[in-house]
Amino acid sequence: MTRSEKKAQLPSGDSPKGRTRIQREKRELILQAALEVFAASGFRGATLDQIAEAAKMSKPNLLYYYSRKEDIHRTLIARLMETWLDPLKSLKASGEPVEEICAYINRKLEMARDFPRESRLFANEILQGAPHIIDMLEGELKELVDEKALVIKGWMRDGKLNECDPHHLLFAIWATTQHYADFDVQVRAVLGPEKSGEERFEAAAKFLENLFCKGLKPKAQAPGSQLSGQSG
Repeated sequence: MTRSEKKAQLPSGDSPKGRTRIQREKRELILQAALEVFAASGFRGATLDQIAEAAKMSKPNLLYYYSRKEDIHRTLIARLMETWLDPLKSLKASGEPVEEICAYINRKLEMARDFPRESRLFANEILQGAPHIIDMLEGELKELVDEKALVIKGWMRDGKLNECDPHHLLFAIWATTQHYADFDVQVRAVLGPEKSGEERFEAAAKFLENLFCKGLKPKAQAPGSQLSGQSG
C-alpha cells in the first residue's frame, strides 16, 4: 500500500450500512459531543465520561456505540480530513491564477467560519505530534500540496504571478485563515463588539486579498477584487 492510499480508516463496525435511524442519530449525537470535547481538551485530555456528559447520555449507553475514545476520535479525524483537503483540491490549473488563489483563501475562511471545532481538533492533533494522522500528512496531504505547488510554480514561470515559494505561500494562507477559527476568542476580544460579528470574515477577506492576491499579481495586470464580500 502506498502512502497516498493510507487514508484515515473508520473503526471496525462503523459502517452505516444496516443501522437503524435511531442508531445513526445516536452515533451522530456522540460524534458532535465528542467534537466539542476533543476541540476543547485535545485527545489526551478528553475522557469517555466527558463525552457521555456532553451527549447527555449514560456512559454504558455511549459504550454500546463506541467502546473506546480512540474509535470516536478516528471517526472524527476521517471526516475531518475529507473536509480539510477539499478547498485545495478545488484549486484548478486551468483557472485564472489570482482568482484561483483568492477563491482558495475564501474557501479556507469559510471553513474557519463554519467549522471552528474541526479546526481546533486538527490543531490539537498537530500540537500532539499528529500521532493519528501522520501517514496522511506525509502521504496524501504532501502529494496534494506538491501537486498544487507545481501548478503555482507554472503560473509564476508563465509570468502570471510574482515569484515566491509556493509551499510557503500555502503555509502562510493556512496560518492566516485558520487563525480566525483557532484564535476566534482573541480575534473577537481585540476587535470589540462593534467589529466582532460575522462581518469580521468579510473584513478578513478584504485584508487577505490585499496581502496575498494583490501582492502576487504582476504589475502589468490591473488589480481587481476577487474575494471581497464572498465570505458573508
